[in-house]
Parts: sequence; structure tokens; C-alpha cells
Amino acid sequence: MNNGTRRYLSSGLVFFVVLVVTMLITSTFSRNRIGRNVINEVTYGTFVQAVESGDIRNVEIAQNSEVPTGTVTFVSGGTTNRVNVSDVNAVEAILAENEVDFTLGAITSAASSMRTIFPVIIIGGVIVMMVVMMSVMMRAQGGVGGNPMMNFGKSKAKMVQDVTEYDFSKVAGLDEEKEALQEIVEFLKSPEKFTRVGARIPKGVLLVGPPGTGKTLLAKAVAGEGGVPFFSISGSDFVEMFVGVGASRVRDLFTEAKQNAPCIVFIDEIDAVARRRGTGMGGGHDEREQTLNQLLVEMDGFGANEGIIVMAATNRVDILDPAIMRPGRFDRKVGVGKPDVRGREEILKVHARNKPLAEDVNLEEVAQTTAGFTGADLENLMNEAAIGAAKQNRGYVKQADINKALIKVGIGEEKRSKIISEKDKRITAYHETGHAILFHVLPDVGPVHMVSVIPTGMGAAGYTMPLPSKDETFMTKGIMRQNIMVSLGGRIAEELVLEDVTTGASQDIKQATNIARAMVTQYGMSEKIGMISYGDGDEDVFIGLELGQGRKYGEDMAGMIDSEVKRIIDECYDEAKDIISHNMDVLHAGAELLMEKEKITGAEFEALFGKNEQAALPEGAEAGPGADVSPEA
Repeated sequence: MNNGTRRYLSSGLVFFVVLVVTMLITSTFSRNRIGRNVINEVTYGTFVQAVESGDIRNVEIAQNSEVPTGTVTFVSGGTTNRVNVSDVNAVEAILAENEVDFTLGAITSAASSMRTIFPVIIIGGVIVMMVVMMSVMMRAQGGVGGNPMMNFGKSKAKMVQDVTEYDFSKVAGLDEEKEALQEIVEFLKSPEKFTRVGARIPKGVLLVGPPGTGKTLLAKAVAGEGGVPFFSISGSDFVEMFVGVGASRVRDLFTEAKQNAPCIVFIDEIDAVARRRGTGMGGGHDEREQTLNQLLVEMDGFGANEGIIVMAATNRVDILDPAIMRPGRFDRKVGVGKPDVRGREEILKVHARNKPLAEDVNLEEVAQTTAGFTGADLENLMNEAAIGAAKQNRGYVKQADINKALIKVGIGEEKRSKIISEKDKRITAYHETGHAILFHVLPDVGPVHMVSVIPTGMGAAGYTMPLPSKDETFMTKGIMRQNIMVSLGGRIAEELVLEDVTTGASQDIKQATNIARAMVTQYGMSEKIGMISYGDGDEDVFIGLELGQGRKYGEDMAGMIDSEVKRIIDECYDEAKDIISHNMDVLHAGAELLMEKEKITGAEFEALFGKNEQAALPEGAEAGPGADVSPEA
């Protein structure tokens, strides 16, 4: 909040207090007047009767100035009364005769007028004072443009002149992305090198990737490397409820950028303002579309070599308007994906710089365990580990802190205080051991890192955590089949040991079904269906465009798809059941160990297979097409 806004709020508070006090004073004054004026008009006979009965007090006689007429106000029976009299002298005589005290005054029109106009004078004075003070304040802040109440059309972009604290050395795990943006840095530093040969540098760069992968950090690093001002704004900051405000803010943003060229304009979450036009129920041309139109015009309005680079970030590139994606606007698209195992290790080292680590911390192992984590996830992981160390009054982070934080952010915090029955613990132990056996035996999905029967905050009764040795660029048919087998391992273990099955495998079954259906409908991994995409997972993101569009295939093909999905799951189920049946001794031993310790490490689980004995697939079983079926210790 700037000083002008603070002054405005302070002045507004003073105005409000003054207005409330004035209203209270006026209300009290008016109430008193009204209270005095609630008077019953009575006859002269009633007045005389009250005097003679002695039931009269607080008598006030008001005589007109030139004639002996007037009014008498008195209290009788608890009520204030008034009577008009033609002879004030006769009234005085009656009161004196009955020994009634009274006061004598005169009626003046001036006093009555003042009582009437006094509240109006007070309220009018307060209004005039407020208008004068607001005018002075507006002039002090530079007129209407300096008044926060009138700044609807001003850009909300924050300009950072010095971004030298950001550079590519602060960005870990994004080597290819940094290389793709190096040309932008070179143009900002030496534009003449490009203009000399007639080259046109891209006007816009669109950073595309999942949330938390470092898109904003990359944009700041480009500005820091180039040593130019950095304008930062969110897409949602353009759109307001007032028509024309968004377009006005776009114009103001680019006007300011031209005054500070060369510079970088960064629009975060651009999908909030650049969604495809004409979508939704009935289409329409709303305020958001007007803002987008102005953005398109402004990006076409400045020349290629004016030194303004527009960078934007989004994780929903599928909903952006095609007009903003064409060359001449956002010429270049840079994919910012999740880091690989080497990139995760580099990111962990960056976030561990200011955290004292114990000797047992192995960031390489943590990087292997955190497949699929983004840079933001890894920063959160190290922060949670540091919080855990501080809660134990330690000045350094141990590997146990990181392991506990990994469970907390990935699965949910363990609920050790939750009381579970021995029967439920036994069911969970066999269920998780079934998963762990398949993780250990199948060659492309393990090995096991940790197995637990401690409930978590996400609703899981237990968990089995693998430790992949490498990241897979592609998911092969064999790996997908092995993932289905692992998902079914918990239910198979329940069937082999327990007398009944439970609902604990519901998420596993859902995950296995989704993988199998994707294999059939998206990846062409069914010989019967063939290499045809049937649209599953590729529906239109706009409900208005999706309405009225029927299914892209008939009932016969839908039945074939369901049949193929069931065939894949049944085959994986049979293979997984053979593997677990072949290792029943490990299933019982693992469940008993989990019942005793509640949590075991991968090394403890592997020891159950025997020191010199190798766990292998049962004779004749296959891990799936394309998979390596060699035994793994």
C-alpha cells in the first residue's frame, strides 16, 4: 500500500468519524425538540379544571408581544398539554388565586427559526468541509490520476529496475530451457548484432509447463541476465467488473514499457485473459475478450526491434486463443517440464544452501525418491524437513526429517495417534506387502523404498513407496502393464490370505482401469482396436463447444473397447497373482514384520527374500511385452 493510498484511507476515516458525530449530535438535538413538541392541544375549560383540581405543574405562559393573547403549556396527569388563550392577564389571575407557580415569557419567531435550521446548517457544513478536503487531497496527489479511487484504468504491473539478483545460476535443473532463452538475453545485451543482418528477434516468448516448474523464475533470470527492467503482472489483474478497464490497463502497461525500453513484460497466468474467444454458453463479447483484443493490438503495435520482450506463463496452453499464438505475437514457445533425477538433485542442493545438513543426508537418494516433483514441490519438501528439525530443537536437518517430510507432502502426515484394530492392521499389512512384492520382483517399477501400515492424513490406511533408479522418458507397454499389476497386488494379497476382500483397493482398481483404458483408446496398444485414438482424455475443455457433440464411435466399438480393457486387466491380474503365490512365504513374513514394526525400510523388506536367494518370476510368467524379465535381487 503506497503513501497516497494510506493518506486517502486516513482522510476517509476522519470524514467518517466527523459525519457519525455530526449525525449523533443532530439526532440528539432533533430528538429533544421532538420530545418537547409532543404536546396535546386542550380546551380552556380543561385547563381551568386542572388548575382547580390542583393537578397542574410546570406552567409556562408565552404572551404575544403586542396583544394579550398567547399560549399556556402545562403538565397534567403526566402529559404535556397546551392551550391557546385570548387574555393572558385572566390566566395569571386564576393561577395566582389557586397558588400555582408559573413562568412568563414571550413568543419570538427568531428562536423558532433557529431550532428549525440548526441541523441543516451542521450537515451542510460537514459536507462542504469533506468536499474541500477531498479536493485538496486530490491536488496534492496529482489530480484525479493520483487518486486511488480513480485509478481503474492504470496498469497494476510492478516494475523492478534492478533484477541482478536473478540470473541463470539461480535456476537449477532447467538447462535446455535456459539454452532456449539465451538468444533473448543476447538480444537485450547486443541488439545491433541481430539488426545488422536483418534478423527479427521474437516479440513474445510463451513459457508452458505445469505449476511450480519455475516459469516465473526463468523470466526473472532472463531480465537479470540482460540487465533490463522487469514488469510483472498477472493475467487476472487486467479484468475488472467495469467495462473497458482491462483494455485501458493493457494500453497503460505497454505505454510504460515503451518509456523504459529495453525491458521485459512478464504476464503470469495469461490464460486468465487470453482464453479462446467465442467459447462458453452462447459465446459473447465480454470484458475479457475486449482486453484480449487490446493485447493483440498492442503486441502488433510495437516494432520487432524496439527492445520490448513480452514473456508469459501458462499451464493451460490448450485454452489459449489461436490469434495470440501465431508468429508475430508469441513467436516462441518454451516447454518448462518437471525436472529429471539430475535436475531434482541440483534443485535440492539450491534449497539446501541455507540449511545445515547432517552427514547422513543423501540428496541423490532423495532425488530418486521424488520422481514427478516440481521445483516448488522440492522447495516445500526441504522447508518441511527444516520445520521438523526445528520442532525437535535441532540446528540441522537429518535424513529422517526429509523422509518424514516426503511422506507428509506426498501421501499425508502419518496419524500415529489413530487407534486401529488388530484386524484392520493385519488387512493393511497383507495389502501393502502384496504391493511391495510386485515392486521388488517386477524389473521396471521398483525397488521398494519404504512400507508402512500407519494411516495418513489423506485417508490411506498404509502406503508402499518405491525408489525408482531412473526417470523414464517414455512409458512402454511393458511398464504400463507392470504398473497395473502393482496396483492389483493389494487386492490379490487379500484374496489369497483373508477370507474376504475389502474396499481398500478401490483407488488401486481405479488407477489400473485408467491405465488400461489409456492403453486401448490413446496409445494404440491393443491389436484388436488398432492404432486409432477414440478421444478419451482429449475432450474439449470448453463446455459450450462440447455440448451437442456426440461420441466419436458407435456402440459396437464402445463394447470392444470395454472388452479390451477387461482383457488387459484380467491378464495382468493373473500374472500378478502367480508372482505373489510364488512368494507366499515372503507375503506372510512381510505382513508379520509390518504388524510388529508398523514401518519397514526397503533393505529390511529385501532381506525377507533370503540372503542368497533371488526373487524371480514364476516359471512361464511374463512381466509384459517389452519388459526386461531378468530376476532382480
